[in-house]
Amino acid sequence: MSNGGHVTGKGKGTRESSESSGGVQSVDRAVSVLEILAREGSAGVSEVAAEIGVHKSTAFRLLAALEERDLVEQNTERGKYQLGFGVLRLASAIPARLDIVRQAQPVLDDLAQHFDETVNLAVLREHYAVHVQQALGSAAVASQNWVGQLTPLHATSSGKILLAYMSDAQLTEVLDTAGLQAYTEHTLTARQTLVEQLAQVRAEGFATAFEELETGLNAAAVPVRDHTGAVVGAVSASGPAYRFDKARIESVAAELKAAGDRISQRMGWLG
Repeated sequence: MSNGGHVTGKGKGTRESSESSGGVQSVDRAVSVLEILAREGSAGVSEVAAEIGVHKSTAFRLLAALEERDLVEQNTERGKYQLGFGVLRLASAIPARLDIVRQAQPVLDDLAQHFDETVNLAVLREHYAVHVQQALGSAAVASQNWVGQLTPLHATSSGKILLAYMSDAQLTEVLDTAGLQAYTEHTLTARQTLVEQLAQVRAEGFATAFEELETGLNAAAVPVRDHTGAVVGAVSASGPAYRFDKARIESVAAELKAAGDRISQRMGWLG
């Protein structure tokens, strides 16, 4: 904030260093304002100022900035603010992710029991694959819980699926940001080799990772599409390398692809 020095009481000598922290503080305060309005339904400038511990002028500027983005609006009761419809615009991206979990669950459960291995559903989050649902076969009871885990895109079968269907520009940006860290001696760390493998993944609709993230762990994945045909997730099956080896993966490839197609159809893809 340009006048953050007056609000915080910091001197000129600390103005430059305070601008960065002041920006974070402003974001924190703005989020607090949204949380207050969500909880109370509506609130005036004085109420907001008192709750977040700032001067009324600061609270007014926060509310004005949020109002400009349609995140808050003044209601019919003069001086009161409430959440605006811009919040719905931001939240509109969430149901798609929630929906993919709900639509995938019965398919994941069936697949885990049939394969007797761990089956996961992953979606893209920045430059990671995040696992949003998991199902376990009886042989995988002691397996790691991957739900909520962020995993590198280049070293996992799900991640390769998500990379393979990106635009060239997005792929370049993601790889530049994430890099190609080696997790085991089998991790792909040469970009050209990875790009060539991604082209094959895109052609076959099938990706594998042989001990590339963890020694002794193999996996295979297929894409999940939404109603527009865009790839919005990946379904993977994984297991110990001694059991879920290349021959085993090849034997389940068709069923894994069919499972991905079933979830995609449940998401509205007509294929």
